[in-house]
Amino acid sequence: MRSLLCVKPGELEIVERPRPASPGTGEVLVRIRRAGVCGTDLHIFEGTHPYLQYPRVIGHELAGEIAEVGPGTTLRPGQQVYVIPYLSCGSCVACRKGKTNCCQTIAVLGVHKDGGMADFVCLPESNVVAADGVTLDEAAMVEFLAIGAHAVRRAAPGPNDRVLVVGAGPIGIGCMIFAKLRGGSVTALDMRQDRLNFCRDRLGVDHAVKVGPDAKAELGALTGGDFYDVVIDATGNAKAMMAGFDYVAHGGAYVFVSIVLDTITFSDPEFHKRETTLLGSRNATREDFETVFAAMRAGKVPTDALVTHRAPLAEAPARFAEWLRPETGVIKAILEI
Repeated sequence: MRSLLCVKPGELEIVERPRPASPGTGEVLVRIRRAGVCGTDLHIFEGTHPYLQYPRVIGHELAGEIAEVGPGTTLRPGQQVYVIPYLSCGSCVACRKGKTNCCQTIAVLGVHKDGGMADFVCLPESNVVAADGVTLDEAAMVEFLAIGAHAVRRAAPGPNDRVLVVGAGPIGIGCMIFAKLRGGSVTALDMRQDRLNFCRDRLGVDHAVKVGPDAKAELGALTGGDFYDVVIDATGNAKAMMAGFDYVAHGGAYVFVSIVLDTITFSDPEFHKRETTLLGSRNATREDFETVFAAMRAGKVPTDALVTHRAPLAEAPARFAEWLRPETGVIKAILEI
């Protein structure tokens, strides 16, 4: 079968690998049909991902069809599915609390183990979910949207709470969508005017502010000097993550969705004065996937606006460098397999 292998930073190849063996008890073989290109995949290509060893078959935003099932499974051949790409142990302290998203020995497809930008993947049935009633493209978008939904659930904004999302890439966009669905008043903050225009015109955010010397003053003016009940950082930039502490209202919460190979510092007097709640947000749980899928089936997610680029798997090695360039205008790229 074909697989997209990141040999080393900056080098992608389509390679031939053996098709997985027939699924065992409780397993299913998935014929991958769509794979979303995530910021994680691009970071792997760039060489900036903190948890990765090369070479690696990438890809974790996955949708396809059941090709074969093992004993003791309930899914059936031909059924359309999406993949939960986080393989957890089920027994560590985090898993025992239901926080399988931060399992002590988690293995994320395409990061800790070979992923799904390939013709086939064999997985436990517990990581594969029926995707009836949506398109293959939509099924492939459930994962990245679930990361946004999880971050919003961590912060738990209430109706009319002011939510600032810093970073208007796909993960930030997911945060905006689900903060809006919870009734929040959402502001997008980003360096790129095209992304801000997208958030305003296609997502319906309440305000869109461009990063610059006057941004803090503008954010203050928009909130009557109070700043934001919830700030969510989705930049992957240490300076932006540190600057975000200044945007949190007294009594507010700050959520880090992004991750960097760096040390984050902040002013302790300001942190205590505001009694800031600081939260990490990693991956998502099955509950978040179900939240996204239900919203998607109900037509509450603007999926038609999100997919801006697509290509067949064979073109992926040439397209990744192109999709990294801001002028390309990528929101979400999909590989057709």
